[in-house]
Amino acid sequence: MSQNADIIDLLAGVAPGSALSAIRDQRPQARENAQRSFEALLEPADPGTFPLSERYAVAAFVARLHGFDAATDFYADVLGDEAPELVAPVDAAAASGATTGPYGVYREPGLAGESREGLVWTADAGALGERLAAALTHAHLLVFRPREARPEALQALVDAGWSADDIVTLSQLVAFLSFQLRAAWGLRVLAAHPAEGSVA
Repeated sequence: MSQNADIIDLLAGVAPGSALSAIRDQRPQARENAQRSFEALLEPADPGTFPLSERYAVAAFVARLHGFDAATDFYADVLGDEAPELVAPVDAAAASGATTGPYGVYREPGLAGESREGLVWTADAGALGERLAAALTHAHLLVFRPREARPEALQALVDAGWSADDIVTLSQLVAFLSFQLRAAWGLRVLAAHPAEGSVA
């Protein structure tokens, strides 16, 4: 699917040989590790019981939650290649879960003053199926209310048929996507507002 393209560069619109590409080249290990993480989490040779369609669905959902149009379009396209019937339901789910964050209630008394209420969202299993709905519900929790992650949230995944290994991979995927999208967005901002004489 990626055909060895650097996905952060692709999402950020970084052209080969550009000043921003040269900046990224100054940290080759970080660039390589980000790409390898993408390939391991979204293009594994053997996706096992966490199929590519679900991985791309989660990615499209998380990209839409972040309001990153280029990433939303990219992941919706690859989802459409793998499972076109999921594109519209995933987009509708993300639209219904749209909000701003992070927020949530801390358990620790010393942090209680930083607690902030917000949308507690649950995906509708009707068009998504119970398993994917549980995954998107969990992804929404991790994106907006990570301070409220509790054992019962993991139990909801188990109840929907997620194995322990796949739950770990799902959580890693959401965390990676949050990093990837922020990195690509930051590069886009740099390209749009370069410091004089530094980025062209």
